[in-house]
Amino acid sequence: GLLDRTREEAAYELGNGARVLAQDTVPFCVWVAARHLGDYERAVRDCVAVGGDIDTTAAITGGIVAAHTGAEGVPRAWRDAREPLPGWLSPAAGGPG
Repeated sequence: GLLDRTREEAAYELGNGARVLAQDTVPFCVWVAARHLGDYERAVRDCVAVGGDIDTTAAITGGIVAAHTGAEGVPRAWRDAREPLPGWLSPAAGGPG
């Protein structure tokens, strides 16, 4: 019954990682991913907007959404700005690129 709630309401009910416990972190991440499964940027930005343990919630949520969309779902500018991946992750080596 929370999918139609605002991100702030969901974070209040589910937690936002501020208590640094799985039960205070994972439910909100799954909620955000369910709301924005095809929109990586919006999902990550919603995690940041509610505060709490934003690096953890954004990483978990981003991982769920990227598993659905593939690397192409991550905004191109964000992929271009990241640190280089190890050579074993390159497309030539069979990695995601």
